[in-house]
Amino acid sequence: MERNSDNRRSADPQAEIRAGRETGIPPDRRGARMIVAGGGTGGHLFPGIAIAEEFLRRDPRNRVLFIGTERGLEKKILGPLGFPLRILKVEGLKGRGAGGVVASLLKVPGSMVASFEIIREFAPDVVIGVGGYASGPAVLMARLMGKKTAIAEQNAFPGLTNRILGRFAHRVFLSFSASQKWFRAGRTRVAGNPIRSAFLEEKAAGERNGRRFTVLVFGGSQGAHAINRIVGEALDDLLPLKDRLRFIHQTGEEDREAVAGAYRKRGFEAKVSPFITDMAAAYREADLLVCRAGATSIAEITAAGKAAILIPFPFAAGDHQTRNAEVLAAAGAAEMMPEGSLNGPRLAEAIERICRDPGAVRKMEAAAAALGNRRAAADIVDACLEMVREREISAEC
Repeated sequence: MERNSDNRRSADPQAEIRAGRETGIPPDRRGARMIVAGGGTGGHLFPGIAIAEEFLRRDPRNRVLFIGTERGLEKKILGPLGFPLRILKVEGLKGRGAGGVVASLLKVPGSMVASFEIIREFAPDVVIGVGGYASGPAVLMARLMGKKTAIAEQNAFPGLTNRILGRFAHRVFLSFSASQKWFRAGRTRVAGNPIRSAFLEEKAAGERNGRRFTVLVFGGSQGAHAINRIVGEALDDLLPLKDRLRFIHQTGEEDREAVAGAYRKRGFEAKVSPFITDMAAAYREADLLVCRAGATSIAEITAAGKAAILIPFPFAAGDHQTRNAEVLAAAGAAEMMPEGSLNGPRLAEAIERICRDPGAVRKMEAAAAALGNRRAAADIVDACLEMVREREISAEC
């Protein structure tokens, strides 16, 4: 168990009470407190950040604490943003052998005890799980301790943790109405997938890189080897556009050197990183995205109004990424290119065709924006604060 040393958004309730006395704010008007539990991947963590940002925006006295895991993205992302983080030693069960499952189960009691200590110390008004291993013990323990609880499910096919927690949580926030069948009636609300505030900022004039058409390539927070390979294969066919194209490419750790070398060998202007910390800034620079079709990427594409070539991950649960991509393709917001039949020349042809047709880019951007839900985080926070008020009213009666 570990505390993030960055206390710009303090997790210490006693410090907040002392600060309240110093500023004249009574302890009973300390603002509301929320724990956001889960993460591991960007698809879980980033919606949690969006909810936290909106929660803090409502009242400067509000406080947020994140609970995550040692192996996830939480440490890398949350520290620079100023969010305090506590760590649970917990692992998933999916895809592990019998020995791995036993080892994971043996960590559950310890993670429950750690969750109890964190919740008792921070005294949250509401605990929301955003998917990922850490959300399980935290939300379940919060429910046992009588706290208001909620979960947010980003995908049409809910993950195992959320399917279990949905039996206990007071509220279940969904991105897709089709997900309602997995949860108890009366607890669900289709709110959409929360988007970080940076993705909702309007583009400043001239923010795109001059006359160069910028292609943003990424395969999720961990990268995607198949996308890296196919883009590398496409570069030879894109050589006639070398002076018109610019690439921003998130590769993951393993492929960075190979991908950077492929761009360098052919003389393309490219910014290659294992991980893009400020993805919203990369979106604002981009004219075209080449990426997977996970729920969070789809929500960001539509909220930001971006043209995209979508390459669904073929092994996603229930093939939900293909369904996500089909929605955007049918609306004219994206082109879907299944990985199994995709190669470098085919991808190059699509990039060149879109690059040479600015009118097509504008139409795709408009179609994407028409699908966007920019209020998801606000609606979820509204519902969480409503639960808090209901609890306060009940306590007064």
